[in-house]
Amino acid sequence: MSLKNFLQILICLMIGMFFTACAKKTEEAAADAAVVADAAPNAAENSDISSNEKLGTKWGDDVSSHVTKVDLHRVSGEPIAEASIRYASKNFKGKAVNSLSIAAGKVNFSVVDDDGKELPMIRDGKNYYVKAKEGQSYQLRYENNTSNTYENVASVDGLDVLNGQEASKYSSGYVLNAHDTLSIEGFRKSDNAVASFTFGKPDESYAANSSNGSIDNTGIIGTVVFELSNPEPVAVDAGNEYAPAPNAFPGDKN
Repeated sequence: MSLKNFLQILICLMIGMFFTACAKKTEEAAADAAVVADAAPNAAENSDISSNEKLGTKWGDDVSSHVTKVDLHRVSGEPIAEASIRYASKNFKGKAVNSLSIAAGKVNFSVVDDDGKELPMIRDGKNYYVKAKEGQSYQLRYENNTSNTYENVASVDGLDVLNGQEASKYSSGYVLNAHDTLSIEGFRKSDNAVASFTFGKPDESYAANSSNGSIDNTGIIGTVVFELSNPEPVAVDAGNEYAPAPNAFPGDKN
């Protein structure tokens, strides 16, 4: 074989290897793109919420709801699960589900109306959405599928549902006993009452009319779950730790 023929064959082999490598990278890139697309195929459309579709949660009617503060201990300083749900007056696209399974199925989380009926929830990849209706009251419902005891810390529009402060996942929450159901009906006002969660325009929301909130955080519900140790709970004085009423004129201190 002449040197010229040898070089020609070598160049052809190198070109073939180059095209093979390019084709493989193109296929891998396409596969990666497909995975990303499949993860949340409707993400762009679902996140595009017009001003007419945006909603917040109002400080609603006074509803009787009795609680006792108890002293229990978390197994860990970190929650075992965290989840959030976006809501708006919008027809979200995705898979219809009845509830959100959190903590590997240990707890089911849903948004229900006053009759206990689940509001339409949509799953798109790892994102969850609820179609809300202005003027409709709602509750947060947790179902414990285990023999363990959990603590649920919840926020609505960026505000803690217990104390009305800026929400933190490490705040105190509600106890969810073994094989039990917990319903959070509103912002806690006292040991005996809550202001019911009611969908409304963002400027009517509790977040927009509270010194601790922001209208920019309307349209989202958050929750985290802590596992608790199971000694007998000891009742303690709650003091004045609940959510203050909204203030239409927060600039006036007197």
